[in-house]
Formats: sequence, C-alpha cells, structure tokens
Amino acid sequence: MHPVTTHPSEPDPTPPVLAEIVAHKRDEIERAKREVPLRDLELEVAQAEPARNFFGAVTNRRAPGKTAIIAEIKRKSPSAGWIRPEYEHDGFEPEAVARAYSESGASAISCLTDEQFFAGHLAYINRIKAACPLPVLRKDFILDPYQLWEARAAGADAVLLIAECLNESQIVDMLILGRQLQLTTLLEVHSMDNLLRVRPHVGFPHAGYNLLGINNRDLTTMTTDLAHTTRLVDLVDDPTVLVSESGIKTPGDLARLRDAGVNVALVGEHLMREPDPGAALRALLGP
Repeated sequence: MHPVTTHPSEPDPTPPVLAEIVAHKRDEIERAKREVPLRDLELEVAQAEPARNFFGAVTNRRAPGKTAIIAEIKRKSPSAGWIRPEYEHDGFEPEAVARAYSESGASAISCLTDEQFFAGHLAYINRIKAACPLPVLRKDFILDPYQLWEARAAGADAVLLIAECLNESQIVDMLILGRQLQLTTLLEVHSMDNLLRVRPHVGFPHAGYNLLGINNRDLTTMTTDLAHTTRLVDLVDDPTVLVSESGIKTPGDLARLRDAGVNVALVGEHLMREPDPGAALRALLGP
C-alpha cells in the first residue's frame, strides 16, 4: 500500500524575503483600522461604481495566438531598489504609465500599492482608472479581509492573494469575500507544494472571479526561471485561468508559455525599466 500524501492547510514557513514585509504589513493594517474603521469602508463600497471585469479582460479579450498581458506599475522593490532613477521623485505619475500600457495592448493593469517596500500608494488605483478604461489589480500583501474592503473602496477591480502568506481557511474566506465585493482574485503560488495546497480552491466560489498565478521567482534566491511555469502547468486543472508571473522579457518567452497552454502573463519590472514602458510592451507583444 502506498502512503497517502497530504497537503497541509498551513503554508510553508514564510520565506525570509517575506518575513519583514509581512510583519510591517500587520502593523500597517492595525493602524489603518484605527484611522478608517471598517464601517466607513463598507459605506464607501456601497456607493462605489461597479467593478470592471478583470477576469473577463484577461481571459476573453485575447486575439488568437496572442498573450493577454497584465502590465504592472512598479517603482521599486526590495531586491531591485528603484527601477529607474526618475521613479524616486514625488512627481511620479502612474496614470501616464497606465495610459501608455492601455494604448500599447495591455489587457489589464497591476498596481503596487505597498508604500514601505515598493513606493506604491492605494490612491494610485483611482488615478489609473480615471486615465484608462482597463481594470486594475491591487498588488499588495493581503493578510486581512479588511484589505479587500479597502481595495474595493479605493477602486480596485481585483486583488492579489499570495499563498505563501495565507493559510487555507484565510484563502477560502477571502475568495468568498472577494466574490461578494465583485473583486477578481489572483491567487498566486511560488512553489509546487503551495500549488497543490490551493488547487482545490481555484474557481471557488465562482469560476468567473478567480485566477491562478504561478510566480517564477524563487523567494530564497530571488532568481527567476520561466520553466517554473511550464513544469507546473500540468498540475493545473484549468490552464485558461493561469497567469505566469515574473521573468518574462521577450516575445519568445510569451510563445513558449503559449506552447505550454498559458495565455496570460503579468509583466512589470521588464517594462518599467525601459524609458518608454508602452513601447516596451509593444515590443514584447510583437507584430
């Protein structure tokens, strides 16, 4: 008899690169709750415009033989520092980048909103949405349901959930709340173990609100390997909802992903490193 393999509901120990960020984020969330009580967010959400369909934008609006790109607005990161020198200044305009992405073929926008480590801001979301018609994902370290209300009140159409930061019950609760708030959830994994742990919940509670992301970055070495997605794709029940993230730089990379059945990619740092992110996106998408 073969032993039965089980997958724990708890994530693996938090990778070192995430530990400091998560600890700071927990303090940040508690401060936010004191400054803006949940009831205030609920009132804002009740009066908010309907969310744009992020799920549909990346799964339904793609030409044959093309990859849907979630183009990311990112000023800095703990590993790379400031992506470009000019992004360090207070005059950074996320809306200008968003317009360039929208005009250059992006299907959706991802926006870093963490301030401490990525120099983002929650207010960027509404600025982006006022400047372009694409749906916007709040990319942050979501640890508490309060942040989903916060995201929706700020105009987000989708949120990132990082499996390495959440246990199974937290993931399930946030998937349910995300659906209630009309938010698409991009459930991201970095490892095979976490993919197997979250796989039963992909598409829950409603298939039209849940994407699965495979991040090609090794959180221990901080290196990226596109083959990480192609190795794990066979473990994904529905590749149409799969998003490959990190380390994507060339049209050949996109073709390689499409050959493996992956038709959606999130690309940020590669585009933001160029003087013209829109032109970089056009070059990535190819003729």
